[in-house]
Amino acid sequence: MLIAASLTACTAGRDTTPPAPTTESHPPSGPVPAGLERFYGQSLTWADCAPYATSEDARSAFQAKDIQCARLTVPLDYAKPAGDTITLGLLRHKATDSGSRIGSLVVNPGGPGASGMVAAAGLIKPATSTGLAKRFDLVGFDPRGIGASQPAIHCMTDAERDADRADDSETDGSPAGVLKQESQEKDFAAKCAERTEDGTGMLANVGTRDVAKDLDVLRSVLGDEKLTYLGYSYGTRIGSTYAEAFPKNVRAMILDGAVDPEQDAVESLVAQGQGFGTAFTQFAKWCAAQQDCALGPDAGGAVKAFQDLVRPLIDFPVPVGDGRKLSYEDATTGVIQALYQESLWDTLNSGLNELKQQRGATLEKLADIYNERDSTGRYGTTQDAFTAVRCVDDPRVTDPAVILKAQEEYVRVAPFLDDGRPASAARDACAFWPVPNTSEPHVPNVEGLAKTLVISTTNDPATPYQAGVNLAKGLKGGLLTFEGTQHTVFLQGVKCVDDAGVAYLVDGTVPPDGTRCSGQ
Repeated sequence: MLIAASLTACTAGRDTTPPAPTTESHPPSGPVPAGLERFYGQSLTWADCAPYATSEDARSAFQAKDIQCARLTVPLDYAKPAGDTITLGLLRHKATDSGSRIGSLVVNPGGPGASGMVAAAGLIKPATSTGLAKRFDLVGFDPRGIGASQPAIHCMTDAERDADRADDSETDGSPAGVLKQESQEKDFAAKCAERTEDGTGMLANVGTRDVAKDLDVLRSVLGDEKLTYLGYSYGTRIGSTYAEAFPKNVRAMILDGAVDPEQDAVESLVAQGQGFGTAFTQFAKWCAAQQDCALGPDAGGAVKAFQDLVRPLIDFPVPVGDGRKLSYEDATTGVIQALYQESLWDTLNSGLNELKQQRGATLEKLADIYNERDSTGRYGTTQDAFTAVRCVDDPRVTDPAVILKAQEEYVRVAPFLDDGRPASAARDACAFWPVPNTSEPHVPNVEGLAKTLVISTTNDPATPYQAGVNLAKGLKGGLLTFEGTQHTVFLQGVKCVDDAGVAYLVDGTVPPDGTRCSGQ
């Protein structure tokens, strides 16, 4: 669950001369857990960001003006602080008005697996237009195992990822199909342990429990006594985990597109399915009003029209060039990518109209964006990291009856994704994961926590509205409602939301109970 893909960096006017490296150090700030003094008081050397780019998106984002990057060292295992260490990639855009600077605003865009460095670079322009960039250093971090952080989680090669996307056997719920799927999932788990540096040691310590501890080290090293944090989507789970572990270290925290703290993996899957089902219904209504709607003028018949269009891909994928073909999986993935935000609905309709002509380039491109595949055929680490984090953040689900019921419920609430075949009870990679989970869903205990602000969107396809209501209640914080159909909203041009969020971050003003925003 990522922040919407609209957050792209401004690349114009990049200085040709990289900034000279500068080393900064602060004494440990705030309480320091025993044995971690050397981490909480370490120096950072800020320098050119170009060497930190690990993808096309990062190379583009890191052309933003006035940014610096650094590496933060943290323990691999916090239970063994004298043992092995790993590093996290950091990106900073310093506050433009040093006289009114409040501190650092630390950003995470979600996933799990997305780059906070890329997200922070992309937020410079809106942070400048809203005035946040005057008051705060904007800081993005790549969580452990992700992006520029080292070592990175690595499970599949580029060729293996392409082959996996082209294989629609996941739609086969027969006994033979289940055996094949489970064999593939077991193989994936083994490859993650084999191909990730430090293997099971890294996988065992990659979860949100450990990311929250990294975040507190970062807070201290930046010189902030208390943390100011902006988390989107899964980044809200990082925020709520931090709030529970370090409640008295929080200055302010905006959590946008919330993950429900109590939902288990199955409940979360079904709730997300319902969110995408609702978003598809909204798209179908919009599409029916367009002269060229690929699904026809009757929104009530949109699900069947869509199924008639994409189901044949299971047996007859459509060539898209370079030896690739649009599979059923990629077609539906492309649709899901477009449902994250209304601004992509025109593109989605164009892609579906292309498919009617046996052309699949647009839907394949949308699926490539979702899967972080660049123009050279290289993949980012998001999908590997997504699985690795998820497998240690929640208890594994191994009961075939529970899995089957969840799959059946998913297509009931998101009928456009019903492929017409029997549901599969196959266990996923987490059932075969080589290390145990380190977290589980629960209402956080946040005694002493400052007032937080949760932003929840009424028709959010990925993190449904009620999850935000529940998180705000669990954190005993404020709730700001946005009436719209998109995934996350703060700093995306909605003045009502941006004004409320900026006022909260700057002076702690929480919007009154029941505050709702709509429009742009």
